Amino acid sequence: MDSETGLNPRYTLGSFVVGKSNEFSHAAASAVVDGLGKKYNPLFIYGGVGVGKTHLMQAVGNEVKNKYQGRVRVRYVSSEKFVNEVVAAIRNRRTETMKDMYRLVDVLIVDDIQFIIGKTTCEEEFFHTFNALYETNKQIIISSDKPPKFMPNLAERLRSRFEGGMIADIGLPDYELKVAILRNRLQDRAVSLSEEVITFIANKIQKNFRELEGILNRILFVQKTKQTEITVRVAEQVIKDIIQEPTLHISPLDVVRAVAEAYEVSSADLTGQCRKKEVVEPRQIAMYLLRDILNLSYPSIGEKLGKRDHTTAIYAYEKISNELQKNQVLNQRILSIKELITKE
Repeated sequence: MDSETGLNPRYTLGSFVVGKSNEFSHAAASAVVDGLGKKYNPLFIYGGVGVGKTHLMQAVGNEVKNKYQGRVRVRYVSSEKFVNEVVAAIRNRRTETMKDMYRLVDVLIVDDIQFIIGKTTCEEEFFHTFNALYETNKQIIISSDKPPKFMPNLAERLRSRFEGGMIADIGLPDYELKVAILRNRLQDRAVSLSEEVITFIANKIQKNFRELEGILNRILFVQKTKQTEITVRVAEQVIKDIIQEPTLHISPLDVVRAVAEAYEVSSADLTGQCRKKEVVEPRQIAMYLLRDILNLSYPSIGEKLGKRDHTTAIYAYEKISNELQKNQVLNQRILSIKELITKE
């Protein structure tokens, strides 16, 4: 980690594996390197946990640092660190020093901006920092778990600035990208697994790169320490030991509450007879998640959400399942809801 820039040198554009789910964001990030402050400013990258946002943003920072050989000042910071620095600056009466640290850079990269939302003083400081940099054509790159329009507590003046640049999403990796990632990591480590095992892992892991790499690390650890051939059966056992099903402590009410919170409607509306347009989609998503997470029967789902017929639950599940295949925004929203559920 470079203490001056906050960048980790191992994150590069060359090591960022590109697929359908991230090719647009990768193209936008690459374009930023060649047109700092002029093209795609700010660049707002959003996506779920572990899909590669940090890698891509830090890769841009490293690319800029290497290309311009110190002539361009880059600073990467997580929103958590930014908040801590604001608090410390206020407590130690060093706010001017902190302002200089951020407002005199040429490229500012802020990770997970959603954690600043609701912290009034930090939002205010970031707003003024953003303006100071933007007005002097300095490049700003921001990441979040969701696009600005789905951040209800975000101050409107920040939302309008975020939406004034380029918004690029990183979706969940598809099968081909997961296979490419696995092969890339195996090549980096000069080790091998059979095509059958690689295919099995890629099909089994559905969430993100972080989980994919965690499983690969464990499998390679087993291969090295036990000096055994990794078969599909061995890989299946490793995955089973690591991935714990989080459904045992989750109730249908937990699912309904999380959906209601995400869509800013009441749980009573979802479980009652309300037919307002703004309730239809969240109710369908609640039905989908009750089936997807808890594997409830369709009659049970219909009963819990307004005493509806089981065919309504079937329709909702199939509709959302089909929409997820082509709608990355919905994908990210459901991923965020699942994270809410497992935190409860």
